[in-house]
Amino acid sequence: MQGATGASGFAGATGATGAAGATGATGVTGAAGATGATGATGATGATSATGATGATGATGATGATGATGATGATGATGATSATGATGATGATGATGATGAAGSVLGFADFFALMPPDNAATVAPGTDVSFPQDGPTSGTTITRTGPSSFNLAAIGIYQVLFQVSVDEAGQLILTLNGVDLANTVVGRATGTSQIVGMAMVQTTVINTILTVRNPAGNSTALTITPLAGGTRPVSAHLVVSQIA
Repeated sequence: MQGATGASGFAGATGATGAAGATGATGVTGAAGATGATGATGATGATSATGATGATGATGATGATGATGATGATGATGATSATGATGATGATGATGATGAAGSVLGFADFFALMPPDNAATVAPGTDVSFPQDGPTSGTTITRTGPSSFNLAAIGIYQVLFQVSVDEAGQLILTLNGVDLANTVVGRATGTSQIVGMAMVQTTVINTILTVRNPAGNSTALTITPLAGGTRPVSAHLVVSQIA
C-alpha cells in the first residue's frame, strides 16, 4: 500500500511547493501469487562433435615386490591308489652270441709207482721221479728224464702234484733249477700225502720243471711203498698249459 500523502501547505498566491513529506512505513508484503503453469520444453539442441582422444599417459614405475606370504600347511596325504594291472610280458629278446669256450692248450700226466720207481730215499736238493707217462695232449709238455719235464712254450701252466712220504718234510717246484718259493708245501707230522698246486709262468722257451726235496732241509724223504695196503702207491705230476 502506498504511504499517506503529506498535508499540503496553504496555497499562496504564487507560493513555492512545500517540502516533500517523510516516506511512510513500508506496507505489509502481500500474499504470494499462484505459481504459473510450466512452460513447454524447449527443443533438444544439436549434439556436439566428439573431441579428439587425449595422448596416453606415461607408464608408472613398477611397484615394489610384496613380501612372500607364509607357507601354507601341508595337506593331508592322499589315499594310495590301487595297484595297476600287470602289463603283458614283452617278447623274449634275441639270444646273445655264445662266448668263447675256455680251453686248455695242452696237458700231461706223469706218475710213479712205489715200489719201485723212486730211490729208497730222496735226499735234500734231489728231485722226485715220475718216470711213467699218463694221458697227454699237445706237444708243449714233455719229459726230458725221469724227474725233469720240458715246458716248450712261453705261457702260464697249472701244476698239480701229490707224493706219499714217510717223514715230515717239504716239496717245492723249480724252473730251470731255481726254487719257486711260493710253491712250497709240506707236513709236520703224520703219514699223509704231500699235495701241491700252483700256477707258474715261463718267460723263455723250453723251461725245465721239477718237483724237489728243497736243498737245506735236513730230512731225506722216503716215497712210501705200499701205503695202507698191498698195492704200489702212485705219485702224480699233472701239468696243464692254460695260457
